[in-house]
Amino acid sequence: MLENIRVVLVNTSHTGNIGSAARAMKTMGLSQLYLVDPVQAPDGKSSAMAAGAGDVLGNAVTVASLEEAVSDCGLVVGTSARSRTHSWPMLEPRECGEKMISEVPKYPVALVFGRENNGLTNEELQQCHYHVCIPANPEYSSLNLAMAVQTLSYEVRMAWLNQERIAETEAEYPLNDELERFYDHLESTLQGTNFIVKNHPGQVMTKLRRLFNRARPESAELNILRGILSSIDKAAGKK
Repeated sequence: MLENIRVVLVNTSHTGNIGSAARAMKTMGLSQLYLVDPVQAPDGKSSAMAAGAGDVLGNAVTVASLEEAVSDCGLVVGTSARSRTHSWPMLEPRECGEKMISEVPKYPVALVFGRENNGLTNEELQQCHYHVCIPANPEYSSLNLAMAVQTLSYEVRMAWLNQERIAETEAEYPLNDELERFYDHLESTLQGTNFIVKNHPGQVMTKLRRLFNRARPESAELNILRGILSSIDKAAGKK
């Protein structure tokens, strides 16, 4: 999924920033770097600043325009200072990460960063579906390019990890009929061990139903419980 997330740097003027951005990307698991009309191609300084992310830097794709960089993308988010004059759809960094991860299974998505000194032009921003603004300290909001890449790449990774955790914890729960068969089995076993006296059952099963309904066992867990009951039945029968 992360391989379909594209970081696009537009008209970068300092080659070291390209390497630093590549390093920031790799620490968050991103690898697709696009360079739009860089003032100078990546050089030794880029490689030095990339540190262990030479593969990201080496595989960077250089194109002439932003249009070319995002032509096959279904979602494009441009970094921008929050503007009161243009009512373009804005995302917070966390929303940006979540939106990119939610749409990336369908098509490539792009996160676009502008020039170090003056960001993206209005024409470039209009090629983006959304703008994202990092809510830095208003008294000192100066983020260099690599810092911005790192911050938003982190939000993308966190959104991806959260989705992975949700997928891993999605459990299969038994149908009501399966639960009823479990309760019948449980009651039968407890009667067989004389824990429940058949003619005077009391409230034991009511309380046990409440316990298991509160715990809401998964299908696999219910199978384990049924196996335990069967082993008790077998042992009690042998005795």
